[in-house]
Amino acid sequence: MNLENYFISLFVSKHIGDDGAVIDGFVYSKDAFFENVHFKTDWMSHEQIAAKAMHVNISDAVAMGALPKYALLSVAMPSSITKEQMRELARGFQKVADDFGIDIIGGDTISNTKLDITITIISKVNKPLLRSTARIGEVVAYTGKLGKSQQDLKKLMSRGQIHKNSKFVNIKLRDTFIKKTQRFLTSGMDISDGLFSDLNKLSQSSNIGFRFIRKIPKNIGCSGEEYEMLVSFSRRDIKTMKRRAMQSRTPLNIFAYTSRDKYINRCKSHHF
Repeated sequence: MNLENYFISLFVSKHIGDDGAVIDGFVYSKDAFFENVHFKTDWMSHEQIAAKAMHVNISDAVAMGALPKYALLSVAMPSSITKEQMRELARGFQKVADDFGIDIIGGDTISNTKLDITITIISKVNKPLLRSTARIGEVVAYTGKLGKSQQDLKKLMSRGQIHKNSKFVNIKLRDTFIKKTQRFLTSGMDISDGLFSDLNKLSQSSNIGFRFIRKIPKNIGCSGEEYEMLVSFSRRDIKTMKRRAMQSRTPLNIFAYTSRDKYINRCKSHHF
């Protein structure tokens, strides 16, 4: 058990264990986006940083089939930040909020030695997608293409350049795909820590293993910050899922079936 999981285990609540906490028809989710942990300011503009922070947090709502409605922002800023950079941050937050129909209702700002952002998203949901509801014998799939985020991070760490439309900077959420397929999904979550690590969460939550029908290289399976969807569904719905994925122009990659096999995650933790 890594230290993150150990710390979470110190709290006892029936609401902990998914991308967000479901309470009385609402989903509450929160993620941090910290300078020198998740990004460097010479990699991205302040507008891009704020936009990515919003997308990272909205991804949790999308992953649970919820409709994001409100956001609370906490922004810790260095004294060296300029008014123009503050305006860039505000534009980034507001643009993404407008795209998803989210009302920014408050938060907090404090002085800090670097730029650190935390966002709480409050969403409405009728029937949430959970990690604990996959069953033996179902299909397991992920959306999109994995691996590019880790490749681009390595380039940035080596002082290289990445394309302005890189997934590391511009996240594409799969909200349309989820809207079209949710009724057929038995479980769902976003891929934030890497496919193999997130499969481990699904395995533990649903008490299942996986029988792989496609070989997935480690550099793809361990690539974090992809923000694609990891889903399960019945075998009888394969054709329907493929058709609806095409309707939303979403690549759907079937790679495993749920089973009684023991699953072992071979990726290094992205946390601590």
